[in-house]
Amino acid sequence: MIHEDLASFADKKFGQNFLKNNTYIHKIIQSMPDDGLKVAEIGPGLGDLTKELVKVRNVTAFEVDKRLCEHLSNEFKEATHDGHFELRCGDVLERWESGKLLDEPYHLVANLPYYIATNIILKALKDEHCQSILVMVQKEVADKFAAKAGDKAFSALSVLADSVGKASVCFEVEPEAFVPPPKVTSAVLLIEKNETKDDERFEAFLRVAFAQPRKKLSKNLMARFPKELVAETFSQQELDSNLRPHEVETSIYHHLYNAMKDNLDEREPKQRRSKARSANTEKQKT
Repeated sequence: MIHEDLASFADKKFGQNFLKNNTYIHKIIQSMPDDGLKVAEIGPGLGDLTKELVKVRNVTAFEVDKRLCEHLSNEFKEATHDGHFELRCGDVLERWESGKLLDEPYHLVANLPYYIATNIILKALKDEHCQSILVMVQKEVADKFAAKAGDKAFSALSVLADSVGKASVCFEVEPEAFVPPPKVTSAVLLIEKNETKDDERFEAFLRVAFAQPRKKLSKNLMARFPKELVAETFSQQELDSNLRPHEVETSIYHHLYNAMKDNLDEREPKQRRSKARSANTEKQKT
């Protein structure tokens, strides 16, 4: 039986903040895509959102906390018997190792633990069976995924989301809607996918491009690529060399990547080369 003091019951190890506000739960349900696809819910917790989900969809829930697995098994016995609910206990990231969370098209709907939210969203973006992502996350994270070129929050995460579909912030949620209340404001993020891309080299390219967001994009790229190549590519795309990373459209990043990707592994970042030289010097001293 769940302890009455939810604040004490919540396990910090799993980043548990239970959403106990029915108004927001219903707003999440209303924000779901209007079709009959199965829902994958990660971290169902006490099952408050799950209770509403199983009324409208078949749900496969993933829970890592064994205490909550026992609670959910008892709470959803009838829904399990009727085929509307399936509980899978264990680490959801391990289940994603095959590249697909479920063996059929699905929508991801969840109140995600903050500490793994970004990782889970990135996994879902690459999962060809995942059709959309509707998740409660830290507002700062939601803003980064939903930002458009020119916004200060525009980042590598924005480019990745924009590359596969449309991202938007549905609404914000104050800390008081949770037990225990988090120290930050939350927001519900919706990413409606229209394709799936899984290119780790493109992600590596974006890490270079956004390595120092306040610096010029050209300078960031020159830390990894030959200056002549960067200058030539910028000229071909008619790009101003003074542009900052957040000022460049997603489509341009793909053009830059395609023009420069063959050189991605040929040069190490200057910082890494400097550390390597220092390490070699230390070895020589000893």
